[in-house]
Amino acid sequence: MQKLLKIITYPNDILKKKSQKISQEIIKSKEFQILCDDMAETMIKKDGIGLAAPQIGKNIRLAIINSKEGPLYIINPQIIKRSWSKEWGEEGCLSVPNVFGKVKRNSKITCVYADRNGEEKKISPKGLMARVFQHEIDHLDGILFIEKAKNIKTQNLRA
Repeated sequence: MQKLLKIITYPNDILKKKSQKISQEIIKSKEFQILCDDMAETMIKKDGIGLAAPQIGKNIRLAIINSKEGPLYIINPQIIKRSWSKEWGEEGCLSVPNVFGKVKRNSKITCVYADRNGEEKKISPKGLMARVFQHEIDHLDGILFIEKAKNIKTQNLRA
C-alpha cells in the first residue's frame, strides 16, 4: 500500500541542494522500490506531472515523470544533448504552490538515466516532455523554476 508523502515547499533549504548520485545497491533495495511507489502515488494524487526526490525531503538523484505509459522513474539522469531551439512555456511546481511563470527551455533533449531496475536508458523527449525532464533535473541540481521564470504570477485559489 503506497503512502502519500509530504511535499517540501519553498523556501526550504533542501530544495537548493544538489542531490547525491544513487548506487546500484540502493536502487535494488526494497526501501528504494517502496520510495519509488510512494513518490509515484504522491505525484498522481497531487496532480503533478513530475516529482523529484528533493521535493519530498530526499537529497538523491531520483525523479518521476507522469507519462502516457505511466510513471517514468529517472535515476541519476544526465542531459547529454540539447536542441538549439528553445521555447517559452508556463510552468508551476508542487513545491512552489499557486505560482506560475514562463520559462525558456530547450525544445528537445537527449537524456541518459537508470530506470528503477538500475538499467541504463536513453530518451529524447521533445515539447512538453522535454520541459518536464529539464524542470525535474533542475530540482536535482538545486534549481527552482522561479529562478528562471519571467512573468511570475500567483494564482489566488479562493473562489
